[in-house]
Amino acid sequence: MAGGIATSRPAHGAPTAERGRPTSESPAVKWLLITIAVIFLAAVVLLPLITVFVEGLKRGWNVYISAMTDPDAVSALKLTLLVAVIAVPLNTIFGIAASWLIAKFSFRGKNLLLTLIDLPFSVSPVIAGFMFLLLFGAQGYLGPWFDERGLQIVFAPPGIILATMFVTFPFVARELIPLMQAQGTQEEEAAATLGAKGFRIFWSVTLPNIKWALLYGLVLCNARAMGEFGAVSVVSGHIRGETNTLPLHVEILYNEYQFSASFAAASLLMLLALLTLGAKSLVEWKTAQRNQDLEG
Repeated sequence: MAGGIATSRPAHGAPTAERGRPTSESPAVKWLLITIAVIFLAAVVLLPLITVFVEGLKRGWNVYISAMTDPDAVSALKLTLLVAVIAVPLNTIFGIAASWLIAKFSFRGKNLLLTLIDLPFSVSPVIAGFMFLLLFGAQGYLGPWFDERGLQIVFAPPGIILATMFVTFPFVARELIPLMQAQGTQEEEAAATLGAKGFRIFWSVTLPNIKWALLYGLVLCNARAMGEFGAVSVVSGHIRGETNTLPLHVEILYNEYQFSASFAAASLLMLLALLTLGAKSLVEWKTAQRNQDLEG
């Protein structure tokens, strides 16, 4: 139009120059935010991690290896792995089943079920341990019944496993429920119309869509299971070589002023967590490579 400059805009949105830009902030703001994030992570995450390894190795490799191979430390490691091997798969089965039920079906009591799943997030782990002590202790409601049959729950591995399962069972479910609700039921319904049955639908349709959320939930659940302290401390009885997990073993060593040994045991816990994260990253990388090969 004569006498002026028309500003052309796309039919459905902002000017073309503005598309693809999440914000209009200057590069200085972006780098300031990056710097703040890096400094915060370095101070809160990296520095404590490095400190644990430095303190563990402070008195040399001989002391470090001796602390790692101590019979009590080996027993604590075995018990920690045993608890994780039992608790994590059981919580995974529960998480998948609960997520499938909540996301795919409508029924009375759904909100109550969601509340119960979130309950361990709001209950102190120490209180959770006392609940199991009240139920299965020698003077508890169910303890005498188990004692009469020669079964010991608290101050024994079964109690540690139960307490760990309680504090970790929301992790898998809470990762899967929002994702499965967002995905809806269209793909499963389409598979059903083609003749697929329940397990085949889950294995071929649902599982591929939730695999990364499931893997992330497994990592969180496993990390919490191996590092749980509060609930396990109450039900374990702190019996050396029998009911001490690695976190409890670290506390005992620290209270006995064996600082190098306690930091060495703590570094072992960190190594287990890093191995879990490494396994997750490896699976992600291999899956990405496989997808690229298929696309190529």
